[in-house]
Amino acid sequence: MSIERCRAYFRALGLEDRIREFDVSSATVELAAQAVGCPPERIAKTLSFLVDEKCVLIVAAGDAKIDNPKFKAQFHTKAKMLTPEQVVAFTGHAIGGVCPFALTDPETTVYLDRSLQRFSIVYPAAGSANSAVALSPDELAQYAHSAGWVDVCKNWCAE
Repeated sequence: MSIERCRAYFRALGLEDRIREFDVSSATVELAAQAVGCPPERIAKTLSFLVDEKCVLIVAAGDAKIDNPKFKAQFHTKAKMLTPEQVVAFTGHAIGGVCPFALTDPETTVYLDRSLQRFSIVYPAAGSANSAVALSPDELAQYAHSAGWVDVCKNWCAE
């Protein structure tokens, strides 16, 4: 199970206690915000794209949307989201629980959008459609083995 891989990953880091599992779905930004008890923008959603036949994950704030011109400028290709089957094949996580941890394809690259940098704590999923893990943006960058910060989103508000 995907959440068990995430749990083992965070256990090895001594951070398993930061994972929260809910009795309700957290599969969308709105549901995750309700489950966590935070504003939707603090949910760190993981978006999956195909770039040069490889998976690229963009972790962005819950209120941010991909800006196609910015994405193309950053990755030199049009933003093309993965199919649900491709998401599972590349990440090992199903839609609703996709996160940048314990990925099954070592060639998957994770980037963090700067929309997350305005928060002290954000809540990405932890491998299931009813989980989240509390991390600072710096911890998220470290534990997701991020390739760096990018500016590929729009429609988010600075705090």
